[in-house]
Amino acid sequence: MTTIALITGANKGIGLATARLLGEAGMTVLVGARDAERGEAAAKSLAQDGLDASFVPLDVTSQESVLGAAQTVGAAHGRLDVLVNNAGIAIGDGTRAAPSQTQLGTLRTTFETNVFGVVAVTSAFLPLLRESAAGRIVNVSSEVGSIGSMLDRASPLWPMASIPYPASKAALNMVTAMYAKELADTPIKVNAANPGYCATDLNGKTGFRSAEQGAQVSVHLATLPPDGPTGTFWGFLWTGSNEESYGELPW
Repeated sequence: MTTIALITGANKGIGLATARLLGEAGMTVLVGARDAERGEAAAKSLAQDGLDASFVPLDVTSQESVLGAAQTVGAAHGRLDVLVNNAGIAIGDGTRAAPSQTQLGTLRTTFETNVFGVVAVTSAFLPLLRESAAGRIVNVSSEVGSIGSMLDRASPLWPMASIPYPASKAALNMVTAMYAKELADTPIKVNAANPGYCATDLNGKTGFRSAEQGAQVSVHLATLPPDGPTGTFWGFLWTGSNEESYGELPW
């Protein structure tokens, strides 16, 4: 039986790379995107490479869109095996804005996509994930959402002090933990992924890792075996060295 995977924000960057890797692993990939033209183009590019891919209109900030997408997937497949909550935004109030300069509008907009959108999508698709023999939920977080890492003076993250994006990812980590607790006695595993600082449109392509490298973290968590972990924050460990290191991050 083919594994059905939905990736939000999958028309570019880490989302598209994740869709490609999951498709190459033999999964049917559903390209979730709010922009129909870009979503269709992404799905077409995957299909042209021989992958089983199709576009699903999905704006995570619209409850109507989220529910419509769940109905579409349910009607077409009857279940969902993998949900990768990849859609996210990073906006700020100036370069390296201090916490005291944070605008509430920026904070609300960021949380609308990075936190509220994940809850809306996860809850809407949960009935379909329960139909899977081994559902997997991957929430794409960030090392800047790790309070322990952000307070470590020896960490490369110490200079960062902006609120909106880091706070939204810290909240996403708690969302991950709470869903993992709810689903602890089911076959569904829920984990947060840290792709690392990847060169994508999110950061003006300034990251030192590729989108494909970041996507590999989500793919790892999306394909965990039955005895794999749940309720963890796992991925790239930014130690300041040039070595590739992966493992569990502190919350």
